[in-house]
Amino acid sequence: MKRNGIGSRLFLGLVFLFLYAPILVLVAFSFNAAKSSTVWTGFSLQWYVELFQDSYVLEALQTTLLVSLLATAVATVAGTAAAIGFANLKKRFRSVCLTVNNIPLTNADIITGVSMMLLFVAAVGAFSDLFGVSIQLGFGTLLIAHITFDIPYVILSVMPKLRQLDPNIYEAAQDLGASGFYAFRKVILPEIMPGILNGALIAFTMSIDDFVISYFTAGSGANTLSMVVYSMVRRRISPEINALSTIMFTVVIVLMVVVNLRQSHQDRRLAQAIRAERQAADSRKGG
Repeated sequence: MKRNGIGSRLFLGLVFLFLYAPILVLVAFSFNAAKSSTVWTGFSLQWYVELFQDSYVLEALQTTLLVSLLATAVATVAGTAAAIGFANLKKRFRSVCLTVNNIPLTNADIITGVSMMLLFVAAVGAFSDLFGVSIQLGFGTLLIAHITFDIPYVILSVMPKLRQLDPNIYEAAQDLGASGFYAFRKVILPEIMPGILNGALIAFTMSIDDFVISYFTAGSGANTLSMVVYSMVRRRISPEINALSTIMFTVVIVLMVVVNLRQSHQDRRLAQAIRAERQAADSRKGG
């Protein structure tokens, strides 16, 4: 048993080394003073300085942040509303809706990207023929695509909080004289807010890190950071790629750590509440 435990840990360590060693090398050489990606000549921040002086990269950064923030905001509102609607459906219809919601999560990104591209091309062509106005793929289609694949993550984050919610508290608030919207804002929303925030963070992380769907739906009118990395690799091999990739990797890691810490904190609070409720029930029985 002991040997199996050591072997399992060794195998797990090798897997992590295989996965993250290239990323660590990339991060290290983003601080290399020379252009070489194989010979370390000294520590320098010159590639980060040059990166933030590149107007092409700065424009892509602006587009990425704007798309990610707008898509997160819209997807959070739409996903929360959809989750509340799913929670109030009958079990059979709710299962069907959740199955449909899970399709974009299990589907390959390239299939989603190509499907959206074909849909946008058909819609743009129909709109142009109908109104005689020439429209192309760009920021608008990119934003719609990001909203579309962000919504399922929000729904999956909010649904567990709705399942934990006492179904009678909304009606109790209305019996006490609260209007429907006031009861939702003061009773329901605070209870599901942790799930909403987790969903928003996950949606922002997925949006800022996406490449495949963005590549097929942005057209020539918009570029994101991931698309800039791809184009830089095709045009030239530059240490700026290492610097840009390091920044993107760091942002994604920080966001995922925040999401996991929030989830762990919520799980601990829920476990403490359950223990306190059981202790109170035991004390009442003992009394």
